[in-house]
Amino acid sequence: MRHGDKQRKFNMPKSQRRALFANLTNALLTHEQITTTLPRAKELRSFADGMITFAKKGDLNSRRLAAAFLRDDEVVAKLFSTLGPRYKDRNGGYTRVLKSGFRYGDCAPMAIIELVDRDTSAKGSKDLARVKAEKEALAAQEAAANAPVEEAPKTSTAEKKASAKAKKEAAPKASTTEKKATKTTKTTKSKKAEA
Repeated sequence: MRHGDKQRKFNMPKSQRRALFANLTNALLTHEQITTTLPRAKELRSFADGMITFAKKGDLNSRRLAAAFLRDDEVVAKLFSTLGPRYKDRNGGYTRVLKSGFRYGDCAPMAIIELVDRDTSAKGSKDLARVKAEKEALAAQEAAANAPVEEAPKTSTAEKKASAKAKKEAAPKASTTEKKATKTTKTTKSKKAEA
């Protein structure tokens, strides 16, 4: 009789598998939606649901158990302050797994796993900073577009032609005889070098 076959092994030892799912759970609880392979997403459901159940209990022992698994104080704080109260009226089923096609490189089935009733407008802190910077840049562009533009005084075409003519006259012009002389000196020097 084969014991211990209720859970997927993912071709890795227990410690590596535990670390993998701790990191995936951290990512899911932080971003509330992640993309991974379908078998990993299905296995991740039980870990994430267990952590949210700990958060719903809210006692010190539950917090310590969650902290021991997640190993990230910020995620534990979010779990107990935000996610626990959000799901206090729901009895299980805190995550949703959606199939999302196949990965290009190895054709592995991919899935999106997300928290149910998540705030779709919520972004990570990096995304918030980027969105804020984009809004400020857009506002600056609009302000620049709406500001009155001072035009430079227009110069007439006659003035442009006169300035171009003055530049040509100011530049010293080599005469054709000087050009011929330089050509002959170059050729005589090259002939002397060959001999």
